[in-house]
Amino acid sequence: MSNPAQNLRSLYRSLLRELPPRPLAASHARSPLHQRLRQSFSNDADHEHAVAQAHQLLQYLKAQRQYITLVDRYNPGMNMDEEERVRLTARRVGMDLPLEYTQDGKQ
Repeated sequence: MSNPAQNLRSLYRSLLRELPPRPLAASHARSPLHQRLRQSFSNDADHEHAVAQAHQLLQYLKAQRQYITLVDRYNPGMNMDEEERVRLTARRVGMDLPLEYTQDGKQ
């Protein structure tokens, strides 16, 4: 069996990996979430309930990341504007949208 301190360190690092990335310029400053997580591990590290909650949080964060990945993969037009979505739908069925006429006569 491995050392409980190593297990906690591993759990803590896994949770940090699941946090949203921070810009490099602000990487030296910890986010409020990171500070709260660090405080929680330093205060409640020896309590079984706190460790169980941390494991549940880790599973939740992993599931959320996977959910976002799947939504992006299977709904690619969700973040597009209406014009781009219509153009791509037309292309899917083998059509090209006509060029729009502008006031200055250019297309």
